[in-house]
Amino acid sequence: MKAFHTIAIPHKDILKGKLTLEVFAADLHEVSLNQGSDEYRNSKIFFEKTYLTNGLENLLSVVERRIKGNGGDPVIQLQTPFGGGKTHSLIALFHKAKEWKANKVVIVGEKIEATDTLWGLIEKQLTGKITKFKAMHAPGGESLKELLSSHQPLLILMDEVLQYITRAAGVKVEASNLAAQSIAFMQALTEAVSQLPNTVLLLSLPSSVPEHYDENAEMLYNKLQKVSGRVEKIYTPVEDSEITKIIRRRLFSDVDESEAEKIIKAYVEYLEKENLLPPNTQPSEYREQFLSSYPFIPDVIDVLYKRWGTFPQFQRTRGVLRLLAQVVSSLKDSNKPYITLADFDLSNQEIRQELLKHIGSPYNSVIASDITDKNSGATKVNSDIGQTYQGLSLGTRTATTIFMYSHSGGNVKGASVPEIKRSATTLDNISAVIDSVFDKLEKELFFLQKFNDKYFFSNMPNINKILVTYMDNIKESEIEKLEYELLGEKTKSHYLKVYLWEDKSNNINDDDSLKLVIIKKDNPELIKEIIKKKGANPRTKANTVIVLYPSDLDRGNFVYQLKRKIAYENILNAPNLNLSNEQRRDIKKELDKLDSAVFESLRKYYRLVAVPSKDDLKVIDLGVPTWGDIKSLSDEVYEKLINEKEILEKLSPNVLKLTFLKDNEFVFTESIYNSSLSAPGLFRLSSRNVLENAIVQGVREGTFGLGLLEGDKPMCKHYKENVTVYFEPNEIIIKDSVCIEQIEQEKQKITSTITVEETQPRQINPSVGSVPPDEDKQPTKYFEQLSLNLDLPKGKVSNLMGVLNYLQSKYEHLKIDITAFDGKMTKEELEDKIKEALRQSGIHFKFND
Repeated sequence: MKAFHTIAIPHKDILKGKLTLEVFAADLHEVSLNQGSDEYRNSKIFFEKTYLTNGLENLLSVVERRIKGNGGDPVIQLQTPFGGGKTHSLIALFHKAKEWKANKVVIVGEKIEATDTLWGLIEKQLTGKITKFKAMHAPGGESLKELLSSHQPLLILMDEVLQYITRAAGVKVEASNLAAQSIAFMQALTEAVSQLPNTVLLLSLPSSVPEHYDENAEMLYNKLQKVSGRVEKIYTPVEDSEITKIIRRRLFSDVDESEAEKIIKAYVEYLEKENLLPPNTQPSEYREQFLSSYPFIPDVIDVLYKRWGTFPQFQRTRGVLRLLAQVVSSLKDSNKPYITLADFDLSNQEIRQELLKHIGSPYNSVIASDITDKNSGATKVNSDIGQTYQGLSLGTRTATTIFMYSHSGGNVKGASVPEIKRSATTLDNISAVIDSVFDKLEKELFFLQKFNDKYFFSNMPNINKILVTYMDNIKESEIEKLEYELLGEKTKSHYLKVYLWEDKSNNINDDDSLKLVIIKKDNPELIKEIIKKKGANPRTKANTVIVLYPSDLDRGNFVYQLKRKIAYENILNAPNLNLSNEQRRDIKKELDKLDSAVFESLRKYYRLVAVPSKDDLKVIDLGVPTWGDIKSLSDEVYEKLINEKEILEKLSPNVLKLTFLKDNEFVFTESIYNSSLSAPGLFRLSSRNVLENAIVQGVREGTFGLGLLEGDKPMCKHYKENVTVYFEPNEIIIKDSVCIEQIEQEKQKITSTITVEETQPRQINPSVGSVPPDEDKQPTKYFEQLSLNLDLPKGKVSNLMGVLNYLQSKYEHLKIDITAFDGKMTKEELEDKIKEALRQSGIHFKFND
């Protein structure tokens, strides 16, 4: 593609670097004195370099009609923001007045003394001297009208009047002041002009009082508006949509439209392909905008005019022209086909100082340290981005674009990713490369900020750079402390008894409960010791021990996330960091996000589970966590082992039959349960209830029976009926064939003495055996409540079970009070054998210690 400066030919003054401020400083006062640069003083050159906006053309037409006595507005106010083309319009009228053969009066408020009077100046310019209007008091309307009438056709141009009147407020005129007299004169002037057919008054006022003016100026501004507003018409000479044409006319002498269209077509097609067009903008719309602004992409004009142009002292037209002229001059030898914000050379002192005077000198060091110096972050990113992109300066281009978007006189700041890409990328590369540039810049730049998905520079160090510094200074002990706290928080369990970072097997109980032992690192010897031993002794219930340990491959990311969390918390609590409220909010948001990220990395790190197996140990990988899953790590281990059938919540009676009764007539229920606790490779139960339910189901379905071992003979007590399992020493499950043989035998009678106390009978019945009077049949007795007091002989517990089962079938609630004496039991036995068994059976209990 051709270079832009061979398509859009810059004016000679720009190519030669004649870029003094005066070249772009429209000064009506100097023009009236035939002084200043040719661009404004020379009528021919002025109109060659002036784009006639719709507003300016309309203004010239209206004034010409009035001057020639063909109607038109007598009093016109030019009102635009600072730098919006007011003075330029007045100069255009000044040059046209000669063509119209009209007399001219020019008053520029900032050029006249506070002691001068507006009426005296008008008289002097029209007559060459001041004779009638020497007084400091405003003249009457008739004398003013007489003066003006005698010099028609007449064009009165008054620029920056507010500046003069503000200063005139300090000049006393008897009981009044010159400002009050001047406002009175303005009222008389507007009325007089309105009555003269060939006279026009053009008055320029800002659209609002500049910020550096005081409250008195605000009051004077309002009075001036009120006085002149009665008869005036307000014109806006420049619309925002016309600024690009003004710029093109002033900076370039000629543009080859056909060549420009080729470049614009390629650029817009690239934006469309990369999905980078501005929101709600069609390709044809953006193409038209670019045709108007070429060689600048539309974003350049928007940012300068609508962002930088909102600074109080940034003259929207003059300031944009001055800055763009410097940019064009700096690129006159380049081969760039168009100009973007990324092409603003911030190392060029003229461009840099033009920007700094609006944002302040502290940004000088920001630009140097992050963008332009040879050791700046952007320069480092230029070389780190990869061999393919060497020489494109993508780090500097991206950072420069962000900087240009970062500033305005209002609250708007920062650029979205698509906005940055439109300027920073090049047509020869996919825009996605800028995404990796963002990542690197965030780590390297001190002053780059991000808020609400927009990047911008500030003169405060950014959190990312502070974060890197804090992360580099985190001690290993801080990481270890947080890791332990997180594990404690994230491994609370409903199903497993958790031992955290336990490396001594003696500290792990050898009891019936399922235990999850979490160790700090992969250590096969320690895992085997924890499972097989309790201190120096063999572990009797090894099948209840599960070991969770981390994967070394995932430690890097886990430690990184921990460091980020610690660093953010330290930054938030640091007393010497002058963080803004916005930065504090951002840090808190990051910490909120980190909660899930840290847990996810913890889960990926602690993912290996060792369980006892027939062949020593079996290792199970928990795998990648499910996104959004918030269950505790220990519960996830439990669920994984359930899914892998390493823990059973349900047991088939047939498994019991095949495992224990294939070669035996019977087996003790307690032995089955103890085997499940001690024998690796045998089923591992979630609780004793699982075994109890399997036995109950097996007896009910006739898979086997339940009974007692009396002497050396199995006695089947229950078969194909509901039972309760107690896991007593002589309680057994019995082969179904044995139960069938015994089924016809007489049931053993209860040998204990039971005293039944009758309470609350439904009706009072005669004694047993008697026949009530007038009755042929004895009424049925019903007992709504029974109380039993038992003195149970040793070895007769099983006989009692049948009675209790029958009672439970008749009554909804069965309450038992047990008193045991003439013996002893340790606290550990009470806890593990009695209370734990009752808990697993779902029985509510209360001990009277």
